[in-house]
Amino acid sequence: MATIEVKNLSKSYEYYKKERGLLGSFKSFLFREKLYAEAVKEVSFSINEGELVGFLGPNGAGKTTTLKMLSGILYPTAGEVKVLGFTPSKREKAYQKQFALVMGQKNQLLRDLPAIETFVLNKEIYEMPDDEFKRNLDELVELFEIKDILDIQVRKLSLGQRMKCELVAALLHKPKVLFLDEPTIGLDVVAQKKIRDFIKKYNQEKKTAIILTSHYMEDIRELCRRVIIINLGKIIYDGNLEDLIRKYAPHKVLTVTFNEGGASREQIEKYGEIAEYNPYGCVIKTPRSEAKNTAVALLSPCCRQICRLTTF
Repeated sequence: MATIEVKNLSKSYEYYKKERGLLGSFKSFLFREKLYAEAVKEVSFSINEGELVGFLGPNGAGKTTTLKMLSGILYPTAGEVKVLGFTPSKREKAYQKQFALVMGQKNQLLRDLPAIETFVLNKEIYEMPDDEFKRNLDELVELFEIKDILDIQVRKLSLGQRMKCELVAALLHKPKVLFLDEPTIGLDVVAQKKIRDFIKKYNQEKKTAIILTSHYMEDIRELCRRVIIINLGKIIYDGNLEDLIRKYAPHKVLTVTFNEGGASREQIEKYGEIAEYNPYGCVIKTPRSEAKNTAVALLSPCCRQICRLTTF
């Protein structure tokens, strides 16, 4: 049985149409026209134990709404959801002890108190024995290297430090399912890398089923083998990330910076299709399968005109 099973899940919101101006306000008050907005439309997928799945889509596509229904925050309009055999919308205590939701743009930490106070509060909420709490906390504190900031008020911590503490708070009770909604948003490159490394390690060691949403493709490339893409409330792709890249991005883009003196267009053309060229550098498109050999050739000692090379 899959850890997460979603069948024809839908969520719609009702709202009232309002015309502009004072007259429009009176008309809307007297003759209310009810409309419906479909945030999620008949979404179906399943996720097994230990899977780490990227959940992608533009803003407003339905990602966060779906995660909220999986965690029991929102009631579905239609469809069926099972997580660990539970129906999230019933909000059973046994289920709430087995999952965690981390939202990069919303905090569960108490801003005016040290993070350790929130951890102790979560211990009581999840009814954790003292020895289990201490063992889990010590393990997470060591992994995230946050021992020195536990007693500092949360509002005085950096964004990266706060996000580490958010993850610790979410993982103290060792959830079997983890929903991560943009956990690296706003973080610098170093902090993002540390968060990614932890998520990967935690997934491998605990075999936790994880759904990750992110607008940073480096998060997805490094962590997820499978991705689900949602747009306008509907799933438009569910499959292997590499297959998606091969299908829709068959080329690698190499950005080349020249040394002083530059290189002629003719010298560069043999390495691939030139998308852009100027005296200071160029952009080369090459088949993804040949990108590595092309990069090696460009950086070889015989090609002295090349100063720097980056790939996308």
